[in-house]
Amino acid sequence: MPDKQTPSRGVRKHRRGIVVSKSGDKTIVVEVETREPHPFYGKVMRKHSKFHVHDEKNAAAEGNTVNIVECRPLSRMKRWRLESIIQQPSKTI
Repeated sequence: MPDKQTPSRGVRKHRRGIVVSKSGDKTIVVEVETREPHPFYGKVMRKHSKFHVHDEKNAAAEGNTVNIVECRPLSRMKRWRLESIIQQPSKTI
């Protein structure tokens, strides 16, 4: 008889990026940069992807470096949620 345990959710994706916009209440847009070599030439290319992220406490501001984690669909565009704020931009006067 199989053991009665809750099924595991699997491994969730984690990304680190910079907040480029606050897009309404409890939503931020995070730009993530990935680097990968060109398939033929081998030069390291930079790719940028933007993700709409759920920010429950409206804690993140533009310019912050944040960790985001994959989650269930929260709206038409939001499939990620804010995990933590790593670094806030230094303010110069």
